[in-house]
Amino acid sequence: MKKSASILYVDLSVKSVSTETLSADIYRKYPGGSALGMYLLFKEMGSKTGVDPLSPENPLIFSVSPLTGIPISGQSRMNVTAKSPLTGTAGDSQVGGYIPAHIKGNGYDAIVIKGKSDTPAYLFIDKETVEIKDASPMWGMVTGDAEDFLIKDLGTDKIESSIIGPAGENQVLFSSIMHQRSRANGRNGLGAVMGSKNFKALVVKKQPPARPEDQQGMKTLTLDVKERMGANESIVDLSLNGSAGCLMPLADEGFLASYNWNSGVLEGADKISGDTMRETVLVGRETCFGCAIRCKRVVDIPGKAEPKYGGPEYETLATFGSYCGSNNLADVCQANQLCNMYGLDTISCGATIAWAMDCYEKGILTKEDTDGLELSFGNSSVYAELVPKIARREKGIGALLSLGSKRAAQLIGKGAEELVVTSKGQE
Repeated sequence: MKKSASILYVDLSVKSVSTETLSADIYRKYPGGSALGMYLLFKEMGSKTGVDPLSPENPLIFSVSPLTGIPISGQSRMNVTAKSPLTGTAGDSQVGGYIPAHIKGNGYDAIVIKGKSDTPAYLFIDKETVEIKDASPMWGMVTGDAEDFLIKDLGTDKIESSIIGPAGENQVLFSSIMHQRSRANGRNGLGAVMGSKNFKALVVKKQPPARPEDQQGMKTLTLDVKERMGANESIVDLSLNGSAGCLMPLADEGFLASYNWNSGVLEGADKISGDTMRETVLVGRETCFGCAIRCKRVVDIPGKAEPKYGGPEYETLATFGSYCGSNNLADVCQANQLCNMYGLDTISCGATIAWAMDCYEKGILTKEDTDGLELSFGNSSVYAELVPKIARREKGIGALLSLGSKRAAQLIGKGAEELVVTSKGQE
């Protein structure tokens, strides 16, 4: 383990870049990931507890762990930390994929983004070379198009990136930060914090991975790892069905959150199960750096979902499926793709729509309030129109739901608050 941590500071307001070394005693106490991110957040904010989460004073922190970049299954994670615009408290969110390993490969344990750029910007890191570059041409682009732009702009595909979509740019309170178009720092609305800084993307050049100090010890640790994982029933199911494998066990127990938590049962839940996905629309399984499990879903449904945007996890199948009373797998996969394109947290987005459906069923919302959309439980055909409305914060139902269910309920009243299911304001 490194005895100290290297922290990259970027101030977008004055276009400055600097590096600091965190002392060994502090790094040992806060060794990366959530712990390091939270330490740096409170260090930067000090006693300024009243800071607006969408103001330049709210730092946005990307942090990795001492073990990131070492090929251990499940270990490639990056944490993003900031004051959450959704909860108003300290918030963090994790993502997998490959960017964590390459942040570490570039020599950094954390990247602290401060201030606000006067024009759209993105950050490019190639070890000691750190550039703040113009993102104006890709402002407004969905995540996949923005990723393609970065490759052309930098003249190389040897990069990894974390990008916000239009939802983050429009500061939707549950917007996400997307990596590889299908991995999300989804929780706590940190995409909105990124958007409030006019910061479109964090981009790092691919670098050789970190090497463990004890090479022989590492070989011993990973000896026969594939065989050992193959003998573990839970890991085998995770590999075959992803996190969607837990949907039917919950349904069988009567604890599958359905109809905005009014029920634990959804008729036909098997139609959106991991098994059904694998047998019908699954076309691939992707992985994260150094992970042998390969649990990441890739689906293909012509006219609904493209492979490049991955496929739904359990949380998405639940929020856009059972929460909303739908067992239409194609519609759920389409909603997942739209959220990944526009940069929305599928948990909060699906759950907020489920709350709106509950309000509609009870007459609290009417077609006049929903731009004419039939927000009845089970009518998942509305996702294609409704999700982009939310991401763009379109006047009407889009702007209302972009606030999340708690704030939207407070705005409309009429008993809507009694239907909200959140923790600290987050679905």
